Amino acid sequence: MDEPSMPTPASAPQPPAPPIPLAELLASKDLGLRRIAGPADADLLWVHTSEMADPYPYLLGGELLLSAGVLLTDPDRYVARLVEAGAAALGFGVRPVYEAVPEALVEACDRYGLPLLEVPPETPFTTIARAVWRLMAEARHRELRRVTRAQQALATAAARPDPVPAVLHQLATQLSGRAVLLTARGEEVHAAGRRPHPEAAAALTRLARVVARERPGSPASATDTHGDTHLAAYALGGGEGLVLSLATHRREPGDHTVAGIAVVLLSLLAAPHQGADAADRSAALVRLLLGATPAEVAPLLGPDGPWTVIHARRSDGTTPDALTAGALGASLGSALVDAGREDDDETVRVLLPATASEAPPHPGDGEEPGEPEKPRQPPQPRTVPPHPGWTLGVSAPTPLPALAAADTRAARALAHAEATRTPLKADAPVTGLAALIPPDQAAAHARTLLAPLTPPLADTLRCWLSLHGSWDRTAVALSVHRNTVRQRIRRCAELLDVDLNDMDVRTELWFALRRE
Repeated sequence: MDEPSMPTPASAPQPPAPPIPLAELLASKDLGLRRIAGPADADLLWVHTSEMADPYPYLLGGELLLSAGVLLTDPDRYVARLVEAGAAALGFGVRPVYEAVPEALVEACDRYGLPLLEVPPETPFTTIARAVWRLMAEARHRELRRVTRAQQALATAAARPDPVPAVLHQLATQLSGRAVLLTARGEEVHAAGRRPHPEAAAALTRLARVVARERPGSPASATDTHGDTHLAAYALGGGEGLVLSLATHRREPGDHTVAGIAVVLLSLLAAPHQGADAADRSAALVRLLLGATPAEVAPLLGPDGPWTVIHARRSDGTTPDALTAGALGASLGSALVDAGREDDDETVRVLLPATASEAPPHPGDGEEPGEPEKPRQPPQPRTVPPHPGWTLGVSAPTPLPALAAADTRAARALAHAEATRTPLKADAPVTGLAALIPPDQAAAHARTLLAPLTPPLADTLRCWLSLHGSWDRTAVALSVHRNTVRQRIRRCAELLDVDLNDMDVRTELWFALRRE
């Protein structure tokens, strides 16, 4: 029977972690593996065990294939088929079928360039598989740390006074290559890093034209190779045809993620239609994400509040990439987009300013000199429409110091929208009779009334009341089991000593929960 050592997605044979150099596996002395034929260099993506005479149909490529040779009859054809399938190496276990690795198999592996490992009888195949997955996990953690450091470095560079050159320089440093910002015609706007060979540079320019947004249907990104140089091009948002082009001598699994972060930042910072104000706002968003307070970034964000916070998730359950998130921000009319957070990388956050206020006319613009200027109209909050393919949670317009509370309300609105399967849920501003109570008095009352509840209990009660007491929808919104919701609501009633079936009680609690 042909059984893989670990299940893999049939639709997209992508490695679950960075490839493992064969040398790292051979360095594990406790395995006792010995390379006896073929090259020393190989990258392992999977581990597969098979005793079939021809395992070709079951290989994805990049495997370390483990076999004891039960049905080995033609070593030459066997190795040829493994190489044709893209196997990375062959591990042959001696005993009980063979006392030693067949010489014909050794010669075939040397002839076809397939690394051949001798597996001693005391080393089970499962032990080798576990060792490979452990090495992959370690490599993945290293790669995640590298990507995180790169993200922090790029974010810091984007907050510099010269953000575009700084981001390109940092990107070239992180990827050990060349980073170029090109126009749709191939004109160099900014560049950083060592120049590639002229032929590779020309190939990079041609690749940039493939993704330049000058015609419908252009891809968002493209890759190619020129000799030993890896080339990549990414279209930037903004509709100006700008392209980020990269030339590197290596391509690590996390490089695409690092490049995607740079694409978002450069889309915000480098589009020609963006002036100094837009660049300042982009820098302000980065600083907020890095821990600055709203008061510290207020001069950069500008006066055109109030601000609306939007939380969004793909309605089809897919994880949005940086380009998709940037496109959502552009359609909403804002360049202030957070494409994902470490604790919730499926949620996109957008900070939407109010519409710009109408500037007063100046003499010579239709007004006679000496006439009193018309007062500047206050900025008006924008209406957020539903967006196909997205589920949106929208906060009520809020002043800059209250952005943190608006962020929480937007998250709650998104959970409500997902639970009720509606494309958009807006957090309504305080109006009507509730608006007659001073906010400080309302908040003090809420704190006193809700003091017995822990934050998880308060969140559950708020969500349950907003969904009209539906156990199932509350469970969906909070991503917990419906029995957990029942237990929490029962505990809330006990701590508050109230009857939650009483509409007066529900109304007062809802008032308090909206103002805590």
